[in-house]
Amino acid sequence: MLKEFKEFALKGNMIDLAVGVIIGGGFNTLVSALVNDIVMPVISIFTGRLDFSNMFIALDGNSYTTLEAAKEATATVAYGSFITGLINFLITAFVVFLVVKQMNKLHRKQAPAAPAEPSTKVCPHCMSEIHIKADKCPFCTSDVD
Repeated sequence: MLKEFKEFALKGNMIDLAVGVIIGGGFNTLVSALVNDIVMPVISIFTGRLDFSNMFIALDGNSYTTLEAAKEATATVAYGSFITGLINFLITAFVVFLVVKQMNKLHRKQAPAAPAEPSTKVCPHCMSEIHIKADKCPFCTSDVD
């Protein structure tokens, strides 16, 4: 059972998947930093310095100055966090789209492989497929050019 698990765990596809998940986690951190530290401040300039992180609804009906204060007092709906997450997702999806598009361009630029030389020919008498260097057809024993 241990040997089977080792074979399963060390398969190429599983290792590739693990590397992809690890890189994806790092990519997620990078995109989150991009959104929170660069994109959201720029968006807040155009929206009148609107701070998405403090956009919430306190379910008790009272007004609170910060999301943390509201969370301590009552249940909240932090829709600003959702907006930030949505922007994170859109930027991540766009960047992944650009990477895949560039990868596809690289694959298309490679020259197609030259067609292989034929290794067989057709006997003109019996229409059987025979080796290209054959002088006689092994099926009908006719002489072949």
